[in-house]
Amino acid sequence: MTDASDTKGISRRHILAATAAGSAATAIAAFGTQARAQTASNAASAAGAGRVAVVTGSSRGIGAATAKRLAQDGFKLVVNCRVNRDLAAAVVKDIEAEGGQAVWEQADIRDPAAVRRLFDAAERAFGGIDVAVANAGVMHLAPFSKMSDDDFDTMMDTNTKGSFNTLREAANRVRDGGRIVAMSSSIVALRSPTYGPYAASKASMEIFTNILAKELAGRKISVNAVAPGLVATSLFLDGKSEEQVAGFAQRTPHGRIGEPSDIAATIAFLCSQDGWWINGQTLYSNGGVV
Repeated sequence: MTDASDTKGISRRHILAATAAGSAATAIAAFGTQARAQTASNAASAAGAGRVAVVTGSSRGIGAATAKRLAQDGFKLVVNCRVNRDLAAAVVKDIEAEGGQAVWEQADIRDPAAVRRLFDAAERAFGGIDVAVANAGVMHLAPFSKMSDDDFDTMMDTNTKGSFNTLREAANRVRDGGRIVAMSSSIVALRSPTYGPYAASKASMEIFTNILAKELAGRKISVNAVAPGLVATSLFLDGKSEEQVAGFAQRTPHGRIGEPSDIAATIAFLCSQDGWWINGQTLYSNGGVV
């Protein structure tokens, strides 16, 4: 048998235990609510929350990775292609599947009128533009003695003139406090044989962005170039054997070829608040190959 005092003792212990359990449950529930609120707050304060980005040449490769990364950071995206309509639509679908907002627009950046239509599409869809990434480009390799006129002209028309068209439109359309990024290449520093005209077309991006940063003084728009190194995209991999690619990887201190997401992360940093103070510079995002 149990006397009254034991019954009271057990009852108190049960009551205290139940109270503690209830307090713990309440605390856990409160923590969960706080965590959810913090997650929502973090999403609301994401780098790109409420902002709009246009990325040229974003149907695949570095451009597609950049569009997806910026969408993850809260930006609304305008995806661009020259001919790969299905790929551009697929990038938009991927962004929307992750809860982002995006549209795609076909435009050949070599045509100034097409670039204007691209920026018009951004303003029509989302009300304005805060970030422009001049990513679209082509590469043809040959020694000077073998470089064709058509290949030379295509690179200059796309990489230099096309990017100029994009940067010029961005200078007029990007809202104050925004970002402009152009794609250079680490080959500008490496200067390997067969890359002459391509390297020259990319070197122009470093000059363009440095000068444009100064011309936009007073508008709090940071303008920079990113110079990728060896990246696993069709632009780099096409025409190279596995042995050649492995040889290039060995030249990098990190022991691998870069991924599009590596470059997208660099661009995302420049487009974030933390990247604001970097202006008129070229960031060599290459894993140390240069």
